[in-house]
Amino acid sequence: MGLKSDKWIREMSTHYGMIEPFCDEQIGKGIVSYGLSSYGYDIRVGHEFKIFTNVNSSIVDPKAFDAKNVVDVDARDQGYCIVPANSFALARTVEYFRIPRDVLAICLGKSTYARCGIIVNVTPFEPEFEGHITIEISNTTTLPAKIYANEGIAQVLFLQGDEICEMSYKDKNGKYQGQRGITLPRIL
Repeated sequence: MGLKSDKWIREMSTHYGMIEPFCDEQIGKGIVSYGLSSYGYDIRVGHEFKIFTNVNSSIVDPKAFDAKNVVDVDARDQGYCIVPANSFALARTVEYFRIPRDVLAICLGKSTYARCGIIVNVTPFEPEFEGHITIEISNTTTLPAKIYANEGIAQVLFLQGDEICEMSYKDKNGKYQGQRGITLPRIL
């Protein structure tokens, strides 16, 4: 298994639609950077957010998630979302992914946000996963935090296997396959 370079990411995105829209360079003057890097791709967070709330005093249950546990925020006009202190939000990538069958992608938070106490968690992108990526954002600080819409939030690293997997995400009809927008937890 090997880490893939910018050349491979560019080829897979421009000819096979692995990342759409694809930014062929690192954009970063005056913003949290995004786009192609040496051995990865810096993804952008969209303008829609779902912020967890305790207004309804419901239990967070991954097997029976109640949509009343979150409030929708659209940051299109403002350009950012405020995540309350010691709180959590869901968002999605601007980019839509089509992961090849012999590739596993791992996503790590950007250091600009990490240095502010913002932790980004995204589960691995399995072979043949397709869709927007739902991003989990934790504000670990005692202060409200700004998350800038349509700017960088995390970096994706692509690992290509030595052989094709026997069972891909598509083969097992993964429950989040083809997701668009922010997808709440669900059990099939």
